[in-house]
Amino acid sequence: MKSRKKDFSEWYTEIVKEAKLCDLRYNVKGFVVFMPWAVSTMKKMYAIYEQELERTGHKPAWFPALIPEGNFHREAEHVEGFTPQVFWVEKAGDNVLEERLAMRPTSETAVYQMYSLWIQGKSDLPLKIYHSAQVWRYETKATRPFIRSREFHWIETHDAFATREEAEQQVREDMEMSRRVIFGQFGIPFIFFQRPEWDKFPGAVHTYAADCMMPDGRVLQLPSTHLLGQNFAKAFNVKFLDEKGESQYCWQTCYGPAISRIYAALISTHGDDAGLVLPFELAPIQAIVVPIPKKGSEKMIEQKAREVVERLSSCGIRAEADFTESTPGFKYNEWEMKGVPFRIEVGAKEAETGELTVARRDTKAKAKVRLGEIADYLKNEGRRQLEDMKRKAEEEFRLRLSSAESIGKLKEELERGKLVAIPFCTIEAEGKTCAEVVKEKASGDVRGTIYGKDEKPEGNCIACGKKAGAVAYAAKQY
Repeated sequence: MKSRKKDFSEWYTEIVKEAKLCDLRYNVKGFVVFMPWAVSTMKKMYAIYEQELERTGHKPAWFPALIPEGNFHREAEHVEGFTPQVFWVEKAGDNVLEERLAMRPTSETAVYQMYSLWIQGKSDLPLKIYHSAQVWRYETKATRPFIRSREFHWIETHDAFATREEAEQQVREDMEMSRRVIFGQFGIPFIFFQRPEWDKFPGAVHTYAADCMMPDGRVLQLPSTHLLGQNFAKAFNVKFLDEKGESQYCWQTCYGPAISRIYAALISTHGDDAGLVLPFELAPIQAIVVPIPKKGSEKMIEQKAREVVERLSSCGIRAEADFTESTPGFKYNEWEMKGVPFRIEVGAKEAETGELTVARRDTKAKAKVRLGEIADYLKNEGRRQLEDMKRKAEEEFRLRLSSAESIGKLKEELERGKLVAIPFCTIEAEGKTCAEVVKEKASGDVRGTIYGKDEKPEGNCIACGKKAGAVAYAAKQY
């Protein structure tokens, strides 16, 4: 395979094809078919996220895929931000529709119409609902499987509260959930930034977004959480009666973990030059058993391989045996490329003694394990494997951080694939002009300021020369 670090673009294209993660040959531009190996992992990612959401008080719902055009026009910033990306349905059969319907690019304008009917009194609050679904956006940038496409798979939460303080607490909870799941269970390091005013979600008061680093030095946005304030509540008349019997607008938040994009970060963060490296809990197959044939012992070896699979399966471990006619070496390479966490080798010696040879995918380290201990060993080693993968990913992430005090130095650091701290005038609206300078002269995008980190700026803004009011971060982005 191509080198993941030296030629990430080619590596990514190759692994998507060779591991059969998706098929690009679907005949609608920008749309791909997600294939079983990828979907098996993404379903597990969905399950982990949904469990966390329900643990924190969210309830599931399904909303329609079609949104009346009039809904978009009820929140001015929102319609301006999303209309260029909308796919429109204008006919039903041969009948021209009286009103165009949008394939949802995001669900605020569908959900909040219903919230205005569901929320009446303070006893109806907080209302915390999540929606696992696809969304469609007419992306005009180059599409790339999982990273950027015109149809992606995600989860949306839409929460309503009686007070701003509760809404702000929900935003913090969203960020903490991202850390628990995306780093804690998927092993992907990231930084949460408060996005600049010119780059926030259309209709939001503030946007906070998690950026991870891809091996080519570009940032990829993972979940974002938005303090919507009362903007959508006023547009959609989402009100409640308080204790005094007075009508008040709700305070709202929304949060959007894009599972398909997080999957892109997962395979890119942990992969190596041999292919995928998947965390134990997310792998479609957690252990592959490879029989090593020996003339005269074929039946005994096959029987032992089946016994190993049966034992592991009975202990809740996803295991299969590869009985194809390929050579053991070919099988090793094939299953390593697909990222299976553990390989169990069964030859004549293993069949006779019951002592199995186990290889870890991430480190290639081998160990001898008795058949009776194999399930416990894999479960324990799987936990250690995740911790090792997290440490390695964190080290790589830290090496990507840098700083610059001039446009020239910034351009140099961005070319080296860095996420760069810069002195910047402000991330308020008036800073947009300086962000355009950064884009034009250094080919970088201002990502915002790190949430929860009080960094004191020194010197002058890298773009306009005025006294710096913020430490912002710039990077090349997907």
